[in-house]
Formats: sequence, C-alpha cells, structure tokens
Amino acid sequence: MVFWVFGYGSLAWNPGFEFDEKIMGFIKDYKRVFDLACIDHRGTPDHPARTCTLEEAEGSICWGVAYCVSGGPERERAAMEYLERRECEYDKKTLVDFYKTEDSSQPTLQGVIVFTSTPDKISNKYYLGPAPLEDMARQIATASGPCGNNRDYLFRLEKALFDIGHEDDHIIELANEVRKVLGTAGKIDKKLVGPSRIPLKDNVPSLKLRPLQEAIATDSS
Repeated sequence: MVFWVFGYGSLAWNPGFEFDEKIMGFIKDYKRVFDLACIDHRGTPDHPARTCTLEEAEGSICWGVAYCVSGGPERERAAMEYLERRECEYDKKTLVDFYKTEDSSQPTLQGVIVFTSTPDKISNKYYLGPAPLEDMARQIATASGPCGNNRDYLFRLEKALFDIGHEDDHIIELANEVRKVLGTAGKIDKKLVGPSRIPLKDNVPSLKLRPLQEAIATDSS
C-alpha cells in the first residue's frame, strides 16, 4: 500500500517519519483554522493550546506538503501508526485531490490522506470552535505544554509557508496579533519566523522514523 499524506500544520516542517518523496502543492476547498485544542503537547487540560485543522470552504486553497510513503507493508504500516498516534486529536482521515500548480485543472495526485477534525463540540472533545482574533492570540501566546509553547507552533507554521512562497493571510494575521500580545512586534528571531510583522499579501530532507515520545518532544500536530 503506497500512500500519500498531506501536511498543512507541523507536518509541513517536521514530518517525523520516513518518506520517499515530497511535493509542495495545495488542496482545494479547505482553509486552515486554529479551532482545535491540544492538551498534551503544546498545552494542558487546564490551558489548552490552539492548533490548526481544516475547515471546508468552497473556493479556498490550502498550501502544504504531500509526502509519499512506500517500500513495503512494514515500512508503510510503521509510518501510518506513527501518524495516527501523532494526529490523535484529529478524528477524521479524508481523501483529497492534490494540485502542484495553481493553473492546473487536473490534480497531480488523487486519494491523498489528510487528517482533519469534526467541527462539533459534542462529538469531538478537542474542537474549540472559532473565537475572536484577540482571544485566540492571548490563548496561543500563553499556552505551553510538555513539548513546548503554543506560539512557536504558530510561528514555525508561518515560517514554513513563507519559505515555500505561499503565505496564509489568516496565519500571518494571527501571528502578528500574538506578537502584539507578547510585546515583541519587530523583535522576533527571523531565523524562526521570517520577517517580523509580515504584512498581509495583496492579491526537508527525509527524516528517520523516531519513537513517538522523541518526536512529540519537538513538534505537535
């Protein structure tokens, strides 16, 4: 079973599993939202972090990275088991079309796996739902957990999208609001987050499979 998986959050900069190929591109009719709680990586049950998931949005596109895993059943099973542990707060695996260029009417890949979450607080205990920008920024600026703080998750995602040349306006706006809360606008380490106060736009080598405990020590989904 050869499979492809689409990374749009921390998978975009730190997949943490062994893969054979990666392609930059996007999926259609989805957008990133910071509506999912993280209580064991970047936050705690008393002070959950906010991490991103996908929300259906007709006409939207979401850029990220597609990873190919092949090499036989054992290798593929190990990668999927790792992903399911790491993405445990996401309760859905959806199959999507993946596009490499914006002017393409035909997908580059079909049946690409993407981990998403049900937007329902009753059936999905991790779903926080939307909130005012200022409230989300305060939560992200102050949440932290065993694997690090919530703001680094956001800043690393901002940088990963900046590095591939496809910034996300919502991520930029939220990251800039977090900087305001922290009082560090214009003082962020550019090696981590790219240009500080990024304006809204107008118009990785392969990693070896690591144990879950080691992997989540450096990233969360």
